Amino acid sequence: MCITDLLRPDRTERWAVILAGGDGTRLRPLTRLIAGDERPKQFCPIFGGATLLDQTLRRVALAVPRHRTMVVVTEAHRRFYLPLVALGGVPSKQVIVQPGNQGTAPAILYSLLRLAGRAPDASVAFFPSDHYFSDEKKFMSYVESAFEAVEFCPELVTLLGVTPEGPEVDYGWIEPAQAALGRSALSLRRVHRFWEKPSLPVAQSLMERGCLWNSFVMVGRVQTFLEMIRRATPDLYDGFTAIQSDLHTADETRGVQALYSRLPSTNFSQQVLALRPADLAVLPVSGVGWSDWGEPRRVLSDLRRMKRGADWRPTPPRALSVDQQRSWKISTVA
Repeated sequence: MCITDLLRPDRTERWAVILAGGDGTRLRPLTRLIAGDERPKQFCPIFGGATLLDQTLRRVALAVPRHRTMVVVTEAHRRFYLPLVALGGVPSKQVIVQPGNQGTAPAILYSLLRLAGRAPDASVAFFPSDHYFSDEKKFMSYVESAFEAVEFCPELVTLLGVTPEGPEVDYGWIEPAQAALGRSALSLRRVHRFWEKPSLPVAQSLMERGCLWNSFVMVGRVQTFLEMIRRATPDLYDGFTAIQSDLHTADETRGVQALYSRLPSTNFSQQVLALRPADLAVLPVSGVGWSDWGEPRRVLSDLRRMKRGADWRPTPPRALSVDQQRSWKISTVA
C-alpha cells in the first residue's frame, strides 16, 4: 500500500538511464541530410549545435548527477557514441553496450541488472534520447515529483503522462484510473490501460476522457521494475538472470553476446507495461512542450513552432513528401 501520511520518507539513491540504442530508421531521411551519413537520430545535431543525446544528458543532469547516469547504446553505433559520451562526462563503466538492438525491453532489463549489482535499493528514471521539450526545467521538476512519488509508493512504477495537445494517432496513450495517493499534493493516478497508436476517432475520444500521452519516461525502484518484467516476460527475465553472475566481470561481453544472439525483439510498452497496469501509476505533466521526434513531420513542425532556422542547408530531401517539403522550407527560414 502507498504511504498516505504527510511525512516524507527517506530518499533512496537516485539514478538515471538514457536509452540511446535505437536505429532511428523513420528519421533517417532527415538525419542523413544533416550529418551526411547513416547515424541514428540520437547522435545527430538537429538544432542548437548539439546532438539529441547531448541535449538529453544535459536535461537529465538537472535532476540526477552525471556520475549516476547510465547510457544504453548498441555496438554498431560505436563511432557515434564514443566521442559524445566522453565529452558528456559519463564514465565508461556506465556505458552499457548492447551487441544489437533487440527492442526496448532487453535494453531496460540489461541496464536494471547492471544497476542492481551496484545499487540494488536505488530508484531509477528511464529517459528516451530522442525527445524535445520547450521547457526542460519544468519537465525535470515533474521527474523530481515522480521520484518523490516512488518514495511514497515503492511498489509502483510511475510514468510521466503528458496532457495532450491534440488527438495524436502516432503516440501511445495512458488511460488513468483512481488516485494513487490519498493525502498528498502529488496528483498521482493509477493506470487503467494503454492505447497504442489509436485511430483518429479513438484518439479524439481518449483526449475528451482525460487520457494522457505516454512519454515513456518512467521512474521506479530497481527491484520494482525487475519484478514487473519478471511477471510480464518471464522468458526474457530468465534469459538475463542466467548470465547475471557474468555482469561486471571479464565474462560479461561473451555472455551478453550469446544471449542477444537468441533474443527476440521485445517492446517494453507493448509487452511489459500494457500487460501490467496494476504495477503502474501515472503523473500528469503539462506545459512542457513535449514532442517525440520519431519522424520528419514532427521535427519540422516543432522547428516551425520554435520560429527558428535549422542548422543545415535548406534543401528538402527527396524522401520527404510534398507537404513535408513545404514544412521544411518554412522551418528552415531563419
